[in-house]
Amino acid sequence: MTAAPTSVVTAVTHRDETALVAVLGDAPGLVLVRRCADLAELLSAGAAGVARVAVVSPDLRGLDRDALRHLAGHGVRVAGLVPGDDEAGERRLRQLGVATLLRPDDDAATVGTALRALGDASTSRPLPQEEPPPADEPPDAPEVPTPVTVVWGPTGAPGRSTVAVTLAARLAAAGVRTLLVDLDTWGASVAQLLGVVDEAPGVAAAARASEQGALDVPALARLAPEVLPGLRVLTGLPRADRWPELRTAAVEDVLRLARAVADHVVVDAGFAIEDDEELSYDTAAPRRNAATLAALDTADHLVVVGAADPVSLQRLVRAVQDVAVVPSPPPTVVVNKVRAGVAGSRPERAIREVLGRFAGLEDVRFLPWVPDDCDAAVLAGRGLPEVVPRSPLVAAVAALAADLDARAAPPATARHGRRRRVAV
Repeated sequence: MTAAPTSVVTAVTHRDETALVAVLGDAPGLVLVRRCADLAELLSAGAAGVARVAVVSPDLRGLDRDALRHLAGHGVRVAGLVPGDDEAGERRLRQLGVATLLRPDDDAATVGTALRALGDASTSRPLPQEEPPPADEPPDAPEVPTPVTVVWGPTGAPGRSTVAVTLAARLAAAGVRTLLVDLDTWGASVAQLLGVVDEAPGVAAAARASEQGALDVPALARLAPEVLPGLRVLTGLPRADRWPELRTAAVEDVLRLARAVADHVVVDAGFAIEDDEELSYDTAAPRRNAATLAALDTADHLVVVGAADPVSLQRLVRAVQDVAVVPSPPPTVVVNKVRAGVAGSRPERAIREVLGRFAGLEDVRFLPWVPDDCDAAVLAGRGLPEVVPRSPLVAAVAALAADLDARAAPPATARHGRRRRVAV
């Protein structure tokens, strides 16, 4: 039985279109179904399901990461047509994730083989080819990937940003190179907490560069200045109404590259995780909560922060239930701002009983309410571990950091005290 031909659409510049069409006509196992004049027509063809493969030029107007994600969502794999001397165009396509590249002078057999293989693939990215080690050499130990920890929680200012900043600062103080990313599309505040000027380009510039295929590890590092020894910060949106700039594909790419910038990535995420039902039918439309949902999906660790008062605890119970139905790791639940005034003389015990009864949460962490220490850190524009290193909140977050990253654990001598010197 003869296999069905691979359907192809094109959106390439005029100087190469005639030659490409002729080659596609001669290539075995391919059928050209449409020649698109612009990106809008290409996206429309992709959404209509008329083709399995699209061939694009690097200078196609409007081509960005979100457009490629739109095509991928409709099962369209993308190849690029790049002249051999167009290094900038080739680099741009590769950074956008286009791995299959054709040359204008390729023959029909070469083009046919490449596009048929792409049409049968599950992604536009190449699969890694790993060669087994020689029989007389032991395999290398697997490299531990940089963990991404997302700090999230319900609405009502439970202290998500304070916990995220303190956690990142504590990891950095322990010698773990850390990148703190502010992805809160409702009220970014990391820049203010750490005294970074509003003009810092931050995550908006990173997302914009990613969309255009211009973001790599050095570029991301330049956009994330070091505010403390070992701590880089990618500041959030300076205005909440700029949330459409943080699209899913760009956020995923930023977090992917962030793993190469630091040894631990901490993300301060917005509270809302609802997926707009109307917009979800339009994969090209921006969604305000997409940044948070993408971060949760990417995360290795999830810290859910709620406050200790009765209203906040009710919101925390619902938040734990809500986050359980979206792609995310198992949560580490943290109750912040714990004090006797809102939960009685033994607040930890009372809160644990409430959360165990209504949410089935037994393993809960508690962070003390120390408003004076937090105020001092905000006034100084620095992290709590630097301004008030002996704060009980710093000690509690340090224990959390050690559980999330073994490299942040204190040495054994520090945990058990100094050994008594024995006279001989």
